[in-house]
Amino acid sequence: MAYYVTIFSPDTYNLFTSSERSISGFRESQKSQASVIKKGDKLIAYVTKLSRWVGVLEVTGDYFISNTPVYSLEDDVYTLRFPIKEIVWLPLDQSLPIDNDDCWNNLSFTKSLPKKSSAWTNMVRGNLRRFEEVDGAWIETYLINQIVNPTVFGLSDTDKKKLASMTVKTQDSKEVEVSVPTKEEHENSTDSHKDDIRESIKVQAMLAKIGERMNLKIWLPKSDRQRVLAVWKPESGSLLEALPLNYDDTTLKTIENIDVLWVKGRSIVRAFEVEHTTSIYSGILRMADLMALQPNLDIRAHIVAPTNRKSKVMQEISRPVFALLEKGPLSESCTFISYEAVEELAKEKRLEYMTDKVLDEFQEYAAESER
Repeated sequence: MAYYVTIFSPDTYNLFTSSERSISGFRESQKSQASVIKKGDKLIAYVTKLSRWVGVLEVTGDYFISNTPVYSLEDDVYTLRFPIKEIVWLPLDQSLPIDNDDCWNNLSFTKSLPKKSSAWTNMVRGNLRRFEEVDGAWIETYLINQIVNPTVFGLSDTDKKKLASMTVKTQDSKEVEVSVPTKEEHENSTDSHKDDIRESIKVQAMLAKIGERMNLKIWLPKSDRQRVLAVWKPESGSLLEALPLNYDDTTLKTIENIDVLWVKGRSIVRAFEVEHTTSIYSGILRMADLMALQPNLDIRAHIVAPTNRKSKVMQEISRPVFALLEKGPLSESCTFISYEAVEELAKEKRLEYMTDKVLDEFQEYAAESER
């Protein structure tokens, strides 16, 4: 028996709470993680924005694929599903905050960290990450005890503010959650630091090396090449001198300025914008421009930034203007990958035998992530 994380936003928590609680859904891109989960394994439920452990669900069978809407979602993206039974499911004011002293000091991925650290969020960066058994068992025991002898963890004013999300309707009447950064949040994010730039170049180089090891061709913007090639020494033929694409000049200029591209044949496999300064808006705008110019272009796009900048990235991706793109909300086609995740993947010894789909284990969607 093993423990895995399952992530709920406050909205999906409410929908699941009002359902029969017999099905737990995930994105089809997570088939590789789902394939190792067996009957009897347990899913530890975590609620984003509030950073709370809320329940334990036991897997009762193999995963299956279904497009039948659940939880009253008209356009359900969580088509990979496990049959489950509820072990414990708590109201939000009885769910366990991650920064509760008992919790923080007992979990292996938090107890050595100061509470202001964001390093622990790697554990909840995506669905179906496996827990250390001791951590899963501790959370399960605590949550079960909450049924017998509940402790109330009231929602603070900050928590309530986080829950006050907004939705907009797209042209096809789909409701999408959006966020509107405050003036202060935007102004406080505009400083530039040389250390940030140096670190981002290293991450660009790592992404290029990872793609090269997967036998993909690499594109780097001409303006960045000299600095990136001081860190990454490509094999002959790995770095493209020209993109093998047939688009109009505006689209090509947009694509050519994206920080790292993985290319296979005449197709872009993945596109990465790496945070060059503490302001992440320009990279997101470039991705949005590309989606607007070519709504039928099927590119997997990623914003890459330090873990402590994740909430800002997610907030910017979820701006209302990006929810109304013809291709669909940017938050569904552009995901977050942390610097730390890139470093972890770069250490993988079997990259030569992997495909770009391995990134699905490291990416985070705005709707499912800590914000």
